[in-house]
Amino acid sequence: MAIGVLALQGSFHEHVLALRRLGVHAIEVRKADQLEGLAGLIIPGGESTTMAKLANQYNLFPALKDFSTSGKPMWGTCAGLIFLADRATGTFVLRSLTIKAFCNFLSTGLKDGGQELLGGLDCTVHRNFFGSQVNSFETELAVPALAASEGGPPRCRAVFIRAPAIVEFGSSVEQIADCEVPSFSAPPSLEGEMFTRRRVAVAVRQGNFLGTAFHPELTSDTRWHSYFVKMVQAFEEVAASSALVPQKFCCRNDSFEEMKDLPIFEGLVQEKIL
Repeated sequence: MAIGVLALQGSFHEHVLALRRLGVHAIEVRKADQLEGLAGLIIPGGESTTMAKLANQYNLFPALKDFSTSGKPMWGTCAGLIFLADRATGTFVLRSLTIKAFCNFLSTGLKDGGQELLGGLDCTVHRNFFGSQVNSFETELAVPALAASEGGPPRCRAVFIRAPAIVEFGSSVEQIADCEVPSFSAPPSLEGEMFTRRRVAVAVRQGNFLGTAFHPELTSDTRWHSYFVKMVQAFEEVAASSALVPQKFCCRNDSFEEMKDLPIFEGLVQEKIL
């Protein structure tokens, strides 16, 4: 079983490292033919408009669209969440488009300003909900569903970098985690009405689509990746799942205590040294 990570831009390398720590064959995807034979796909965080431009430049969108409608599991983090949303809004500067590019946008879905979306998640994502780059922050989230599936503590560390948020979602979408709206965040206006709720969804699942507004790949807690691998295994009906996911990452046991969360830079430096 192989899981792909879209490797046009952003934190794809960290996702690949996390999957490989779980013993999963991870493939960096930059061309349409590299999607063939994959059991699942991760779209990483990064700069969503840049990723969209590169995907158009390399004619990846038709293949990505086919993959998203194939039923195979897909997980979007931060910018990847925006791509998987059926609807997206937020600050975006409209740039001049060729007629061909504009027609391509119309054929696959739009967000405000014209960025192409893959869709699949019945939700509305605000791409700049938590503010600009200087408003990036870290916090702990309550994740009882993740802990019930993967073991470990009922909370996880979450890194939000110029992060989006899920401001609306359909009845078939399961909320896995929400976050208190920080005091520095200026709640956006949605269809003329201010967002007044004190908490907002930051992780959701709908069938084989998973979306997180934060960056699990930037911590040493691989439970989100293990959770996604289980989604892929369920889709592929893999019998010997324990051979693909090391026991301590997917089961409740005391060995989880061995996984001490590291500062981001320490975790990445240690991984590269190893």
